[in-house]
Formats: sequence, structure tokens, C-alpha cells
Amino acid sequence: MSDLHPLHCQTRRHFFADCGVGVGKLALASLLARGAAGSATPIAGNPLAPQPTHFGPKAKSVIYLFMAGAPSQLDLFDNKPTLAKYEGQMVPPELVKDQRYAFIRPESTLLGPRFKFNRYGKSGAELSEMLPHLGEVADDIAIVRSMFTDQFNHAPAQLFLNTGSPLPGRPSMGSWVTYGLGSEADDLPAFVVLATGTGSSGGAANWSNGFLPGVHAGVPFRSSGDPILFTSNPPGIDRQAQRDTIDIVGELNAQQLGAIGDPQIATRIAAYETAFKMQARAPELVELASESPETLAMYGVEPGKPSFAANCLLARRMIERGVRFVNVYHGNWDHHSDVAGGLKTECEVTDRASAALVKDLKQRGLLDETLVVWGGEFGRTPMVESSAALGRSLGRDHHPQAFSIWLAGGGIKPGITLGETDDLGFSITRDPVHVHDLQATLLHLLGLDHERLTYTYQGRQFRLTDVHGKLVTPLLA
Repeated sequence: MSDLHPLHCQTRRHFFADCGVGVGKLALASLLARGAAGSATPIAGNPLAPQPTHFGPKAKSVIYLFMAGAPSQLDLFDNKPTLAKYEGQMVPPELVKDQRYAFIRPESTLLGPRFKFNRYGKSGAELSEMLPHLGEVADDIAIVRSMFTDQFNHAPAQLFLNTGSPLPGRPSMGSWVTYGLGSEADDLPAFVVLATGTGSSGGAANWSNGFLPGVHAGVPFRSSGDPILFTSNPPGIDRQAQRDTIDIVGELNAQQLGAIGDPQIATRIAAYETAFKMQARAPELVELASESPETLAMYGVEPGKPSFAANCLLARRMIERGVRFVNVYHGNWDHHSDVAGGLKTECEVTDRASAALVKDLKQRGLLDETLVVWGGEFGRTPMVESSAALGRSLGRDHHPQAFSIWLAGGGIKPGITLGETDDLGFSITRDPVHVHDLQATLLHLLGLDHERLTYTYQGRQFRLTDVHGKLVTPLLA
């Protein structure tokens, strides 16, 4: 079995030809409507040209820090002293009536918070001691403690949050955003995907274009070396030789396009041109050593070493270069056993860099126009998960009824905490926010009406929020 990360196990054909996430389908982004350099035939209709919004946007781009596996809100964001008081006691039967869980019985005993909580900033945001760096930007973020979802298993829940549907085959948020807004990046993809840890249960379906045109698919990048495999020239081929080759091939393809009008030929012409541009642009993008020592230290980046910190810094660099949507996936949050040890490890990996991203964007004047979102696919139970048969103890099971996320920048009201759960952290008691509500709000901040951003497929109009979703107005600045 290969020990390569799943995003790295891609073939040359996958990126340069296939329709899923290929450069071939990104081609039109840089070529259509103006013709390739060295090509005599302009091609009309750039689907990634910047598009008008439905109304004035607050944000221009999105960085979504997706914590795959579902961090425990009860140990990080939603402090419950009452839960600590009743640790070891049975959960009230009326609370869990008719509830379903993946690995525990509803009548399992309660497990209190594993860490202390502190107040941070002028806002007094209450956060776990495991998040000291996030506490430094507490007045710049909005915490939502009342998220809920319809799904209680990882893959469908991740798909639901990323695409609005628990089934594969629907367009992802990044795809809908680039479909609605286009791109300001001429030599990079409009929608980029980065990943560390164990990846995501939903896999590539989380960033799929679904039934939208292929140019709207997320493009996985590596954190070091060639951002996409095989974009470097082989030995003996310099940039001018590559340019000359592409020009000759482009002229031949243009003649064939003029003769038979096959749109796949236009895609092929554009694929070569986009790949050529990325050969120059993408390596510079991932060269983090060009950043100041202070910036590298703030994120906790070691140049040349792939990490969540490096991906957060890469996300900022991509946004600066016009990339519209960046998904940063980090796995390892599925703590069915030893939730305290698991959270300690993952917070050490992610807390500094997540907070640094907010600080860095703010220092560079980019936070107001960049929406940052941090969170997983659902929450964790207030009941303990322990199983001798599975070798598990002091863990937490899946909990779709309530979880927490945070947002920053891009029109979000800073320094607030929205929503409440009951004394045990089981159910939402104030300001519930459904996954589709979050998606509707994200689109709104980008100037898009989630009910008007639609695509007709198989005779039906589809949208990211399906037939649900409402704007979460308390989150808006």
C-alpha cells in the first residue's frame, strides 16, 4: 500500500486531460475569450471571467479550514460546567429518546470537558486552554455554538457541508462560488484544495464540480515541490523550447478546431497554455522561503516541510494572487478514544497557524475582503465512548445535533458568540444554524443570493442550499 497522501496519487493524464479536476478543464480560465499566446485562433466565452454579483459583496474570496473528523466542541468552544458536575452519571432518558449514534448506546454515561476554559479579548470569548493562539484573535472572530446537521456519519456529513447534499455528485461550495463569480487568477486555478493529516472521508467528492462545467472543480495542490506533478520540464527542455512546442501544437490544434469545431480541441489547446503558465507560476507560489522569518515563525512554518501551517500560509498567498476559493483540509479529528490526547495533538498542529492566518490577513489589509471559516462536519457527544472490544476509552461519538465553528473577516461581525446549547451541550437552545444556513450566508457575503444562484441539470434547477437555507443575519457586520 502506498504511503503517499491521496491527493498526491494522481496521474499526468488526470491533471492534463480528465474532466474531473484536470488542467484540461481549467484551460478555458486563462485562454478562452482572448486566444493563447502563440495561437492565431481566439476562442470566445471564458466561463471563469469575473462575473457581476447579485448585490454588493463584502468578501472577494474564501479560505475554508475544514477540520475533517469533527473536533469536540465540548472541549474547545462550548464550556459546560454542569457536564463536568455530572460526569459518570447516566444521561437523562428523555434527552436521548429515539436518538441514533454510530458507536455508543444512548444511555452511556456523561463525560465532562477535558480542559479548562479561559476568557479572551475585550469580547470575553470563552475558549479552551488548548486554543491560546486563537484567543489572541478572539476579538476578530465570530464563534457559532449552535450549528447542526442532518448527517451523523463522516462521509455524508462532510459531503453535506461541502456540497449541500449527503450524496456524491453535487457541486462543492468552491465550485458554486467560481460558477457565480468567476476568477481573478489568470495563471492559477480559481479553486484550490490543500490537505494534511488523514485527509477526508468524503474524498474528492468534497471538491467536485458535480454537474457544473469541469472548469469549476477544485484542483489539489501539493504543499512542497511541484504543486502539481509533472508540471516541471524534463531534463534538456528549457522554457523557450517548451514555448515553441506549445505554439506549434497549438497551431495544429487550431487548424483542426477550425475544420471540425470539436469543443474538446479548444479545451486541449487551453490545457497546454494553462499548464505552461502554471509551470512558471505555481513553483513560485509554493516557495515559502521568500516569506519573512517573522511571518514563517508566526505560522510555525518550516520551509520545505509540508504541514497544516504551510497550507495556511499557502492559502494566503493564493488569495493574494487572485484564487477565489481555497479549501484547507486537515484530518485526524475523529476522537472515539482518548479525546483529550487527540485534541491536544491536533490543537498543537493547527491552533497557531489558524490564528496566524487571521493576523496575517489583517496586517496585509486582506481580512475585510477574505472570509475565513474553521470547523468540522458535526460535533461530539456529551456521553463517553468506551469499548474494550474496540480498544476505546474516554472518547466521544458523533453528534449532529450541536457543534461549533468560527468565522472571521469578509463581512462577519467580529468579537461575538452566537447560539447556545443546554447545560449538557446536547441540544441547541438559542439561534440554531443549519448547514444550509451557513452556506446561504457564505454566498451572501460574496454578493450572491443562494436562491438565485442556480444551475439547470436533468430538467431541474439545483442550488447549493437545495430547497432550504436562510441568511444568518446576526453574523453580519
